[in-house]
Amino acid sequence: MAPRLQLEKAAWRWAETVRPEEVSQEHIETAYRIWLEPCIRGVCRRNCKGNPNCLVGIGEHIWLGEIDENSFHNIDDPNCERRKKNSFVGLTNLGATCYVNTFLQVWFLNLELRQALYLCPSTCSDYMMGDGIQEEKDYEPQTICEHLQYLFALLQNSNRRYIDPSGFVKALGLDTGQQQDAQEFSKLFMSLLEDTLSKQKNPDVRNIVQQQFCGEYAYVTVCNQCGRESKLLSKFYELELNIQGHKQLTDCISEFLKEEKLEGDNRYFCENCQSKQNATRKIRLLSLPCTLNLQLMRFVFDRQTGHKKKLNTYIGFSEILDMEPYVEHKAEPSKSQTRKPKCGKGTHCSRNAYMLVYRLQTQEKPNTTIQVPAFLQELVDRDNSKFEEWCIEMAEMRKQSVDKGKAKHEEVKELYQRLPAGAEPYEFVSLEWLQKWLDESTPTKPIDNHACLCSHDKLHPDKISIMKRISEYAADIFYSRYGGGPRLTVKALCKECVVERCRVLRLKNQLNEDYKTVNNLLKATVKGNDGFWVGKSSLRSWRQLALEQLDEQDGDADQSSGKMNGNTLNKDESKEERKEEEEELNFNEDILCPHGELCISENERRLVSKEAWSKLQQYFPKAPEFPSYKECCSQCKILEREGEENEALHKMIANEQKTSLPNLFQDKNRPCLSNWPEDTDVLYIVSQFFVEEWRKFVRKPTRCSPVSSVGNSALLCPHGGLMFTFASMTKEDSKLIALIWPSEWQMIQKLFVVDHVIKIMRTEGGDANPSETQYISEPKLCPECREGLLCQQQRDLREYTQATIYVHKVVDNKKVMKDSAPELNVSSSETEEDKEEAKPDGEKDPDFNQSNGGTKRQKISHQNYIAYQKQVIRRSMRHRKVRGEKALLVSANQTLKELKIQIMHAFSVAPFDQNLSIDGKILSDDCATLGTLGVIPESVILLKADEPIADYAAMDDVMQVCMPEEGFKGTGLLGH
Repeated sequence: MAPRLQLEKAAWRWAETVRPEEVSQEHIETAYRIWLEPCIRGVCRRNCKGNPNCLVGIGEHIWLGEIDENSFHNIDDPNCERRKKNSFVGLTNLGATCYVNTFLQVWFLNLELRQALYLCPSTCSDYMMGDGIQEEKDYEPQTICEHLQYLFALLQNSNRRYIDPSGFVKALGLDTGQQQDAQEFSKLFMSLLEDTLSKQKNPDVRNIVQQQFCGEYAYVTVCNQCGRESKLLSKFYELELNIQGHKQLTDCISEFLKEEKLEGDNRYFCENCQSKQNATRKIRLLSLPCTLNLQLMRFVFDRQTGHKKKLNTYIGFSEILDMEPYVEHKAEPSKSQTRKPKCGKGTHCSRNAYMLVYRLQTQEKPNTTIQVPAFLQELVDRDNSKFEEWCIEMAEMRKQSVDKGKAKHEEVKELYQRLPAGAEPYEFVSLEWLQKWLDESTPTKPIDNHACLCSHDKLHPDKISIMKRISEYAADIFYSRYGGGPRLTVKALCKECVVERCRVLRLKNQLNEDYKTVNNLLKATVKGNDGFWVGKSSLRSWRQLALEQLDEQDGDADQSSGKMNGNTLNKDESKEERKEEEEELNFNEDILCPHGELCISENERRLVSKEAWSKLQQYFPKAPEFPSYKECCSQCKILEREGEENEALHKMIANEQKTSLPNLFQDKNRPCLSNWPEDTDVLYIVSQFFVEEWRKFVRKPTRCSPVSSVGNSALLCPHGGLMFTFASMTKEDSKLIALIWPSEWQMIQKLFVVDHVIKIMRTEGGDANPSETQYISEPKLCPECREGLLCQQQRDLREYTQATIYVHKVVDNKKVMKDSAPELNVSSSETEEDKEEAKPDGEKDPDFNQSNGGTKRQKISHQNYIAYQKQVIRRSMRHRKVRGEKALLVSANQTLKELKIQIMHAFSVAPFDQNLSIDGKILSDDCATLGTLGVIPESVILLKADEPIADYAAMDDVMQVCMPEEGFKGTGLLGH
């Protein structure tokens, strides 16, 4: 098989010596590689995509020779889904519901529980109609008991190999994709079932849970002084056994029942002695249930990580458990083994078992035959009938697939031998379609050759690698059976594309020579009016542009009508691509002005000779042409003059304003409210935003528009009242305003349009206290709006998202930095304020909504004023993050518990070891949100950590469970 690139060169080698006008039919067929020899099966191992005559390796191997009937279908034998004789029925795992299926099977095998559930009254009578069940309506259990009844009946008498417990799981509201604690599920469901059955009249049904699963033990405390024994009776449904440090189940039970000494601070108050005495306490088993559930506590809580960890310790247990010595409490703990215990006959060892279920052995022969109630059996029979119908349907589908496969086999064996065209008439067919025709897994669709067409609606030469040349005989059969088109006969070979490719290839070969020629021509001086204007940028890159353009022309059909990509382009994609192409400048378009004429800047262009332009035009025939005598754009000349005049005017205005207000521009000798100047009793106020924008203009008048007005309405409420108190203007609001001297104010009124005059006046006190100085604003403060503003600011501080707070860890009431733990969501060392101060002049501050043309500005509402203030609020409250401090990203609706988890990752301190406080206030309510706790952006929270009691990280055989646990919150097991 010749390499693909070599085939490409061989197919077009003739174009080096043949001019485009000399292209013949022989050249065309050579370009379409019709001359290549077909490949032979056994010699060619895979399909040669560069050879249209290669019909090997396109999927024919699965049809040639004898074929097994089973390969004609992908339908499993329906009898594989049938329950085998004397076997149990399984349950489908719905994702992560294996813990549910396990307990369903355990409860099903409890014959007494199954019998009691069958005796429960059912609403199925409403579902019954006449002598049977409504055929047109599927049965839907309404209660948990009815779900269990139906599931148990199916498990008992279904013909299926396994059944689907979706209805039961859905009724409980369980998430099928989340693995849950099996022990917790068992406890909660037993409690739910017991509560449900407690309403039944039949005592055998009402008390079944207690009869089968409930045992009794007593907490026994014995006084060492007087020997008095006190008991506290308690019922249990399972025994929770600690497995840490043990290898045998008997050891775990012994530890559960072992005696505990009550001494020291833990002494017991004896009612007989009427004083605290040393004592012993133990658990005494009084009675065991018929079904004993032993919970192996494999999951323990790790204080370091705040998550549960699984203990993978081996536990040995026997099939028969003798509990008599434990009921009398005679057993002593045995020494733990360090290796996996040896398991003899009748014993087992497991490092994964988390629950063991033992049934009470009795002398009586158990009743293993339980009759399914008639109404449930009828439902089971109906489901079995559906299953049998499905089996018949699947068997019929298998048969049909086999029949179709045999027919296809015969078709392929017949047609594949006639596919090669040889010297007879031929057609081209898509390789992709031929492969799908030979693919047994997909139905054959009509032939579609549109993706291989050029802009002339013929076969494009570049697409020959994805086409195959077949005989006209085979093509006739294909189109008669499957339809489609267009048919690509010998007339579909595109002469226009071949001629164009020939021209492009010749230009490519000629490009290097022409590049040297043009460079030599550019050295000559152009005299008279024989030259042409060419962009300097175009001249620098014309060779690369020519090569790219030739490559595009070489594959121009790929772009024509969206046909040549192998897939039809959608309208949005084609529009977007065309837009991007239009934005790229073509040759000599770099000297076009916005009006499509010659640009006025001579620095961007140069004159070239007529000979050089002729050479360039061979590669760029559509390039804009500008003879040397061509005038520049008249509109651009007018705009240039206007622009120069505007720049001069802006400079003049800026210079005049800078001269008139030198101190305001340089921010020198500014008045201060907290230190009122003695030489004036009046100061005027403008917004700080006006001052900043004006300074930007004065610094760079050619880049910024002039500021024509003073927009003081931003400092007023909708009623026209001032939004600041005198005290606030000396503190937190001082960065919103700029104080103006009376002399400066006179000049401002001459230079700008002022919408509102705001001033502060100093007056002496009245008769009551003549020595007291008073400050009066004009307009006066609006108390109502001021109060509303303050309330809104507080709400904003408590309704934030993704804000930064800081956490200090303290030891002995001293702040210390702990660098050992990685930071979580830590902000960069560059502060937000530093970023803002680095903004270039003239850039708009996004938190302000004021244009330079203040005369057109609408009056700002109360809400807009609050937005205007937010930037200053952030600046005034911003906390400087010190080195080693932990900065966390939080939201107001985040709970304290979630914050503690973030702190745990940042400081390696478990949530229950964290003592948090803010401004001396202890944060203790884990369910409260940060907003309600008063945690606002830039807050500093102090963390004091309790030392962990034990080092759980050193435990052996431990696997960490990293997912946060929600348990069965929100499910039917908790009454929701």
